[in-house]
Amino acid sequence: MTKQEIIAGLQEMGLTRGDKVLLHSSLISLGHVDGGPEAVIDAFLEVLGKEGTLLVPVFGALGILTETLKKRPDAVISPCPVGTLAAVGADAQAICKDHWKASTAHGADTPFTRLAEMGGYVCLLGCDQDRNTSLHGVEALLELPYLKETTATFTTPEGEEITKSWKYYPGPHRDFIGLDRCYREAGVIKISRIGNAQVRLIKSKDLFDIGLAIGEEDPAFVLCDNPECADCVRQRAAIFADRMDKESFKLTASAKLAGRYVPEMVEKLNAAGIKWIELDYIQGKACVFMPEEKLVAAVNELRSEGIEISALSTDIMPDDPQKVVDLVKAAGISRLILPVGAAEAAKCAVEAGLEICFRNINHSALAVSAFIKESGNGKACFNPAAFVKAGEKPFLRSYRMGRFIKIMGQLDVVDAVWDGTVKTLARGNGEIKELMSILRCHNFAGFFCLGGGSGYPGTLKEAADDLIWLLDNM
Repeated sequence: MTKQEIIAGLQEMGLTRGDKVLLHSSLISLGHVDGGPEAVIDAFLEVLGKEGTLLVPVFGALGILTETLKKRPDAVISPCPVGTLAAVGADAQAICKDHWKASTAHGADTPFTRLAEMGGYVCLLGCDQDRNTSLHGVEALLELPYLKETTATFTTPEGEEITKSWKYYPGPHRDFIGLDRCYREAGVIKISRIGNAQVRLIKSKDLFDIGLAIGEEDPAFVLCDNPECADCVRQRAAIFADRMDKESFKLTASAKLAGRYVPEMVEKLNAAGIKWIELDYIQGKACVFMPEEKLVAAVNELRSEGIEISALSTDIMPDDPQKVVDLVKAAGISRLILPVGAAEAAKCAVEAGLEICFRNINHSALAVSAFIKESGNGKACFNPAAFVKAGEKPFLRSYRMGRFIKIMGQLDVVDAVWDGTVKTLARGNGEIKELMSILRCHNFAGFFCLGGGSGYPGTLKEAADDLIWLLDNM
């Protein structure tokens, strides 16, 4: 390859004098170039002319072309220790100025978004969208919940040493490669060949506009769906947790659904983005019958991994209510779910300062509401699958007849058909969608429990996906 051949290739792609280009590159992809990296940089600068500007990322070891431009005597370096760019040309100062003052490294008021506002281009020379740093700008503008904060100490152009943090900083694996198809289908990207290199050229504004539109519809748009990719599993969990944080209710899951052993529960809860667990069974044994030291150890292990306990639940009326209360208190659990009818246990629990919920097992709505009213303590843990088994329509009859809006503390997010067989959500007779919808209308502040009291015919992840599907279709 010669410099003139590279110039011709760039001009054929549409670049001309006065253009501004952010270049991501692989020199080796071109093949042998007479004059080496300097010839490639000179080719770009000749095409862009004195009125144009060439930028490259220099925040790491990103190839010989970036180092070559960075070392030019007329190069301007954006004054930011993260997301740093080097630029040569008429608008180099304007694009790079005060980069460090922005709240993010790649988003608003950074060289990446300024380039888009100025009508500039992104050029991928011998590399794919995986190297396209501007896509981090799309993520930052969307304020995606899996992005973190980064902090660095550096010296400002005025000579002041400061420590500063930037929000929404990118982390590990991304599936940026998958966006290439979106840009091709939109007709906004040019793909050609110069030497051995495949070259992509796209208007930075088009890159941002289309990326933002896709990301607003699906915040996981640049995450892969490979279940073995721990990075993307973790980042998808952060999106789910952020979604739940915006709801009035708190989401928990039964331990029985989460796994058999505590480490398995932790792994599955964290992978799903669920922060709470209701302790019903551990290792196949009812938690209410566990030795105190084992329950305390399990609770401590869960909490050390960032999982909080929403309640300890039992569907069995204990022979020794005080023993159950002492067990719950020893484990530092503040809430106890008992079956309707466990009046003596409830009395002991209230005297110990515990919050009580009563779960319907084989009861009618009127029987549940009458018991709670008579007991004078506690709230209802509404289990639609159990009401179905009792022959009631949970929303059209149970919820309304029992006037549960006044006494409900938890909705078990479960479903079943009339013979008691559990089903995936909204695939039985539990009217779970209607129940969830009405509670959200009232800004219900209690718990929604996946798998609570009745189980779920699948995994915790499948139950969480079902929940999101229902929320998205309300």
